[in-house]
Amino acid sequence: MALLELKNIHTYYGGIHALKGLSIHVDQGEIVTLIGSNGAGKSTTLKTICAQTKAKEGKVYFEGKDITTMRTHDIALAGIAHVPEGRRIFPKLTVRENLEMGAFSVTDKAVIDEGIERAFHYFPRLKERIAQKGGTMSGGEQQMLAIARGLMMKPKILMLDEPSMGLAPILVEQIFDIVTELNREGMTILLVEQNANQALSVAHRGYVIQTGEIILKDSAERLLTNPQVREAYLA
Repeated sequence: MALLELKNIHTYYGGIHALKGLSIHVDQGEIVTLIGSNGAGKSTTLKTICAQTKAKEGKVYFEGKDITTMRTHDIALAGIAHVPEGRRIFPKLTVRENLEMGAFSVTDKAVIDEGIERAFHYFPRLKERIAQKGGTMSGGEQQMLAIARGLMMKPKILMLDEPSMGLAPILVEQIFDIVTELNREGMTILLVEQNANQALSVAHRGYVIQTGEIILKDSAERLLTNPQVREAYLA
């Protein structure tokens, strides 16, 4: 049984048919990447999973349970963490306060502190900036904070939307090194990324999405050498 599965999902923005019968699955312990051009439906897929955008048709299953009609809040509590495109940290809150917001349902301070220390293990730079307001940090540091905030609830799956966007190459490498480390330690990851080469280099499997439909799926290794993928996304 897949940890996360989307079956025949149709999502609309008004009259725009954004996802057209999309079906994907993510197994426990995998990194699965969804690649495609701008406007292909990558971010909409993640928003549909966490019910920020409601599917009009189809089903979303998590651990075998139908979560299609659940509220976003309850989906997060179930174990799905969504790190959205553009980071969307709280710019006027400190690093620590941002991390505490990631543990919104936890009342035990010791558990919150444990989560913060775990975040600092992956992102030591955040410890140096614990009292700094998020909006004053660099783009790379804000991306680290966004991912760390997503980890605060010990999710069962981490969904990352364009984590490399706007970052210098050296920071992109650091972010993807951490993604790989998280996966080695057991974290399941669904990765949306326009940098197809980078995404496929860390993923186990991949899906290519075009105008709301999956047009190709394969192992990441085979997608990296696929002529169609290379011409469209790796050139």
